[in-house]
Amino acid sequence: MAPGKRWLALARRARGAWRAEAPRLVGDPAALLPGLLAEGEPVALGLDLPLGVPRAWAKGRAEPDFPHFLRGLVQDPGFFQVAATLDQVAPARPFYPARGLRGMTRAAHAMALGLDGPAGLSRLCDRATARRPAGAPVFWTLGANQSGKAAIAAWRDWIAPALAAGAPIALWPFAGPLHRLLSPRRAVLAEVYPAEALRQLGLKLAGSKRAPAPRRALAGPLRAAMDRLHITPSPALVAMVQDGFGADAAGEDRLDCVLGLLCLVAVLDGTQPDFVPDDPWIRRWEGWVLGQTEMPRA
Repeated sequence: MAPGKRWLALARRARGAWRAEAPRLVGDPAALLPGLLAEGEPVALGLDLPLGVPRAWAKGRAEPDFPHFLRGLVQDPGFFQVAATLDQVAPARPFYPARGLRGMTRAAHAMALGLDGPAGLSRLCDRATARRPAGAPVFWTLGANQSGKAAIAAWRDWIAPALAAGAPIALWPFAGPLHRLLSPRRAVLAEVYPAEALRQLGLKLAGSKRAPAPRRALAGPLRAAMDRLHITPSPALVAMVQDGFGADAAGEDRLDCVLGLLCLVAVLDGTQPDFVPDDPWIRRWEGWVLGQTEMPRA
């Protein structure tokens, strides 16, 4: 939700190779797509935030799929109000909690939403695989790895209004395979997950990504991954990678958006498959993480 933590890593393809720039701040999210589309080229945009909702919750919706649901949220601003207490939680107001309170649990959150248990809060792509830990549920808004607040900011302030206004965007995988959706002056939005991208690229952090030293130690393997993907980094990006993406608190965000970019390039060029499970709930409501080929362990 914080503007200082919204970063964009951009690459352009020319003559069969990619030129990648150093991450920059996004600025006004509403101005992002018009700026990217102004060049007239197809745009593929990987977003480190949820694009989809859990099936256990979606079963109560009248819309046919997630994009239709998202478009309609411009008429329902109350949906984005984060509940402070469990008695405020309802299917029409699912985000919780507004702040940390003793004794709060995801099981109680699920019960307040009318779900059978805490597993119902998660999409299949949120759950742990053999290679990576689980991501946080979409509607949960507490903790360092929560993604609910990012979903609120992006859906409410940017994607839902753009869909309602008829902007030239398509949401993967709901609208179809990634390559089929790409066309001039159109943007395809796909969910990327840095923890998943790290493993897809065969990279491993020796410590927390929040610390500069492990990020600096990743410089060599990250440059090697760029070489494998035929990505030429700009001098500014080379310097940023070697420096561990900076010593400030936004260093992890700059690393994350570069990981997401490499994941996106890998799928666009066929190094990583454009895989989506053959599950109607995933294709209509839950969505999937770009490049992920492993199903959850449970």
